[in-house]
Amino acid sequence: MDVREHLSFFAALFKVDEKPEVNMWFLYFTIFALSVVVYKLGFARKLPVLKSVVIYTFLALGCTVLTFLGIFLPVTEGLVVAALVLIIYKVRLHQSKKQEANADSP
Repeated sequence: MDVREHLSFFAALFKVDEKPEVNMWFLYFTIFALSVVVYKLGFARKLPVLKSVVIYTFLALGCTVLTFLGIFLPVTEGLVVAALVLIIYKVRLHQSKKQEANADSP
């Protein structure tokens, strides 16, 4: 059984089967960065600094588990899709608010 056939896209892209000591870190930081983007676009609110530190600490711990799952499951790909959907939503929301503001002003 060849492990390479069962790797997810990003795990195969980072070649975690060849140099796992280094390339798992690349996968981890990719998952963490995408998780931060999804959190900021979808769920973040203005919080005090200490609460933000706690949030990001638990986000980093959760991404450790997601990294191990992301070797064979499409975790990173799902985060990319979620980030794209939220980016499109934010852009459309900004455009509709801008049009609404232009319609209300004389």
